[in-house]
Amino acid sequence: MAKTNPKLRAIPGVDTLLEAVADCPLPRPLVVNTIRAELAAIRKAENIPDADAITETIQQRLDDLALSRLQPVINGTGVVVHTNLGRAPIAPPTNTGYTNLEIDLATGRRGKRAAYVEQCLAELCGAEAAMVTNNCAAALVLIVRQLTATKKEVVISRGELVQIGGGFRIPDILETSDAVLREIGTTNRTNLEDYIKAIGADTGLLLKVHRCNFFMDGFVASPLRRELAALARKKRVPFVEDLGSGVLLPTEDWAEGHHETTPREVLKAGTDLVCFSGDKMLGGPQAGIIAGKTKHIAALKKHPFFRALRCDKLILTALQDAAETYLRAEGESLPLNQALQADPATLKRRANKLAKALVALPLQSTVREGASQVGGGALPQATLPSITLDLVPDDIALKEFATRLRRAALPVIGVIQSQSFRLDLRTVFPEQDKALTQSIQTIFQ
Repeated sequence: MAKTNPKLRAIPGVDTLLEAVADCPLPRPLVVNTIRAELAAIRKAENIPDADAITETIQQRLDDLALSRLQPVINGTGVVVHTNLGRAPIAPPTNTGYTNLEIDLATGRRGKRAAYVEQCLAELCGAEAAMVTNNCAAALVLIVRQLTATKKEVVISRGELVQIGGGFRIPDILETSDAVLREIGTTNRTNLEDYIKAIGADTGLLLKVHRCNFFMDGFVASPLRRELAALARKKRVPFVEDLGSGVLLPTEDWAEGHHETTPREVLKAGTDLVCFSGDKMLGGPQAGIIAGKTKHIAALKKHPFFRALRCDKLILTALQDAAETYLRAEGESLPLNQALQADPATLKRRANKLAKALVALPLQSTVREGASQVGGGALPQATLPSITLDLVPDDIALKEFATRLRRAALPVIGVIQSQSFRLDLRTVFPEQDKALTQSIQTIFQ
């Protein structure tokens, strides 16, 4: 009979460890599974730690798991549309219980999902019709699947085969639709003649893609949108543009000298369909918005694949709230646009007040001028003048300081730069100032 390792007998049991971490806020099944997984790993290890070390390790695992729950954070990075922080900040949806998602309250019969918000979006875009999918990549895939059902080729400039966030590449997305890419031109120059030569009997659509997160300058050229639209009409080929961010308000109002094309401008130039994101420059929830010709929208809605891409009541409600805000000419009141249009003078007053509130702590706080970024692939050349609060703790390394703030009751995300922990006030909302002060204070308690 094999002898049992006496060190294994010293490993605390599940019940003992459950008592030791009784204050963990996670659901009990997750706590139990974490404990059992850690104990299984310990039993296989060459060196068995003592009971206190085991308890400490499990507590750390549970703390890390709790931090992975979706929760509010303070964005002090200065990137307004921050992909890692949920992109555009939005207000909670107004509808949370039962809704008239698919019932016509006027007749009592079954209604059409998203009919009202689609009408709102069509009006905002100056389109004949609009529809909603669960994100912009899905919108593009649906469009390509429909328009290349019989004619497989998608004509696209090599200068627009971009890679978007998370490692996703436009060519990979298009090829999931079984489309055949007909790449034309060069990375920096594509002309109208390239499109003319590429269009043939198997051309399903002409596709133009917004250049996200980068810009091209120097010896570059591409046809005007209206020229491509005219060519597409002449050749009886649909012309589609993936606009990416899809801003609805003029960006020149807060980013001097920088214009981001709007869906309305795209459609006015003659494009058949445009798709863009709901959670970037629109300032709503994650969604893919398609706007354009009624005949194409109607065909897309009938496609069997569309059912897999539909949005639920929470997304549609949040999108409806945002769309109605724009239609009431109150778009500036959305959290996203408040951040984009924040006044540096006001930010400086807030920063000085925050610095004063932290004066008793063992750290140095300095108010400086800074520069924020739009993010979300929009206006990559633009920077927005801002104000930063730069913190240097006396006895804590900056990396450790940043770690502690991320693990605070209300996590704070900033940037280590110029030998300080930098908080950009443009992306910290005024109502968060008190909570920000409290999170910093807890680091020194």
